[in-house]
Amino acid sequence: DAINVTIGLHPGEVHLLENLRFHSGETDNDPEFAGKLARHGQIYINDAFGTAHRSHASNVGVTEHFIQKGMGYLMEKELQFLLERFKKPKPPLLLILGGAKISGKLHLIDRFLDDADTILIGGGMAFTFLKALGVKVGRSIVDSKMVSTAEETIARARRRRVKLVFPVDFVIAEAIEKPKEMKTVAFDSIPDSYMGLDIGTETVNIYSDYISRAGTILWNGPMGVFEKKEFENGTKAISKALSLAYDKGIDTIVCGGDSAAAVKKFGVNEKMTHVSTGGGASLELLSRKTLPALEALGR
Repeated sequence: DAINVTIGLHPGEVHLLENLRFHSGETDNDPEFAGKLARHGQIYINDAFGTAHRSHASNVGVTEHFIQKGMGYLMEKELQFLLERFKKPKPPLLLILGGAKISGKLHLIDRFLDDADTILIGGGMAFTFLKALGVKVGRSIVDSKMVSTAEETIARARRRRVKLVFPVDFVIAEAIEKPKEMKTVAFDSIPDSYMGLDIGTETVNIYSDYISRAGTILWNGPMGVFEKKEFENGTKAISKALSLAYDKGIDTIVCGGDSAAAVKKFGVNEKMTHVSTGGGASLELLSRKTLPALEALGR
């Protein structure tokens, strides 16, 4: 079995286990499963920053079986960069938030209301905010459970005098797959049978202007369904705008799997100050939340 393979390793050999999430004991942080994993070594090193915000057997439960344990170079690099850079970011600080899910982003907005000058909103999450403002959004994605929370976030941003900026136009269609008709309309002119799938040209111009005048930029989440060529322009334009900002000496930090994939897709990943390997982990860290995997290492 797997334990015997590990026992039989020669110096310089490595035993790579199958994806642990195939086992329910991994995501349940099952003590018995963690104990089995611990039998594969004498020293424990965690270098998986991308899962540091999750409490799993391989990054939390297993640590109880080791006296010698620590973090790897990637984990250390991510922590040092993100914590140091946002301890005193170069002003003005600009947040760009997108993606479909709003629930994981609201605490990040709350965390930065004391530090950020402007927060640009795009992607599917924009429609929950627009719904909270009383705007009709057609069939666009809306998290109905988060509308009242979005209202509260808007109110808090106003009280703190932080600019919370929403798209002024969208690229819309009746279907994501093989759309028959696409058009760009104002944010408050989406027909009932259509859905917003990307930010429009006017929004790109406005957002690019904010980007060019920032000192530090944190970007998490695409501006539209960038996986589809028909709806990639907004995310592509923001990626290019960030690369131009980088050329001007502006700190550009990209975190999240989709955003990292976007800058790579559009050929600008080498022109970013930092592209984080952690999506949820980066957001939790920057939101000043405890990361279970770090806590398990005694950090």
